[in-house]
Amino acid sequence: MVLRWISSVRIVGQCGLVFLFSKKKEVSDTIKPTEVADSSMACKFVLDSAGKKIGESVSVAADVLIIKSGSLFLGVPLKHVQADEKTLVVKGIFDFTKAYELGEKWRKDSYRELNQHERPEEKSKRF
Repeated sequence: MVLRWISSVRIVGQCGLVFLFSKKKEVSDTIKPTEVADSSMACKFVLDSAGKKIGESVSVAADVLIIKSGSLFLGVPLKHVQADEKTLVVKGIFDFTKAYELGEKWRKDSYRELNQHERPEEKSKRF
């Protein structure tokens, strides 16, 4: 009986040492600018410099604002976007071709459409 108690004390003592001397994770106090931009720039209407509606912002990926315009996704660098209270305004001339290329790149990398009519076995094969 005493032998069991001593061996359990050793095990508990070794675990205690692990907890006492384990390193704490360092928490960074700095916040990336894109993390702040995510919450303040998502779900807002995006206008060009003339005030014409381009679409609605749906995401911020790295330094690119993703805009859904109809069925298309457009990408605009954040340095060309000015945040107002309720809208976002693209500064300067809006290059639709380049914006389409950036939006399509984002769509292919991170966007997946869901199909409601998929069979359950097809879903399990996907994962």
